[in-house]
Amino acid sequence: MSTRPTSRPGPGSGRAGGRTTIARLDVMTDLGLLGLEASPAGLTHLYLGGSGDDPVEPEAGVGPGADPEATAHVAEGARQLLEYFAGARTAFDLPLEPAGTEFQRSVWFALARIPFGTTLSYAELARRVGRPRAFRAVGQANGANPLPIILPCHRVIAADGGLGGYSGGLGVKTRLLAHESALPAARGA
Repeated sequence: MSTRPTSRPGPGSGRAGGRTTIARLDVMTDLGLLGLEASPAGLTHLYLGGSGDDPVEPEAGVGPGADPEATAHVAEGARQLLEYFAGARTAFDLPLEPAGTEFQRSVWFALARIPFGTTLSYAELARRVGRPRAFRAVGQANGANPLPIILPCHRVIAADGGLGGYSGGLGVKTRLLAHESALPAARGA
């Protein structure tokens, strides 16, 4: 388990009371390096492949001047991700603050209601957000999800049982679904 916390401002972030409003933390997982970013309101991004910083232990904390709430959010996010990959967690309980349109946010938060180990189609997700004909728009919102894994867009597949797409690549989507024993072939679909 390793992480790299930083307190450098992200794009569009500012300073409040002399402290950085964005905290970042990288965590090494079974999937590889993942980068977390948070504001004081909650997690804003999960980057597949990390943020480019070298990992260090999470106990090292975030540098001086970082917002303590943002720091706590990335540390808790890292802890919960490690539990997920260890098989000890099937759902995340984190404050989330992804930036997007009202429609995108409705899609992203609907993803959190897809149970671990299950999948559903883009069309079904469109029905769940009250836009049954908007399955293509749902697919685009799904692809723009700034918090993959935590808001589990990997659980959305094509209506014919195919994997569809994934911003992290189909290999990553396959590994996540296999981790959850949710591959369509594994369920007999």
